[in-house]
Amino acid sequence: MKIKMLTSLAGDDFALSPGDETDRFADDEAGRLIEAGFAAPAIEDKIERAVKKPAAEKRD
Repeated sequence: MKIKMLTSLAGDDFALSPGDETDRFADDEAGRLIEAGFAAPAIEDKIERAVKKPAAEKRD
């Protein structure tokens, strides 16, 4: 599960700052960080893309 950190958190081989997004934790550990208020689920923004509509068919 990808999470977004709300607070700083560091370990032996990592350091995370508020706003960092990571998927380094297993789902159960990520859930505990969210419940404790250290992180929030990362929400991926949907990118809207313009789609050109096909031209209307013209008959003579």
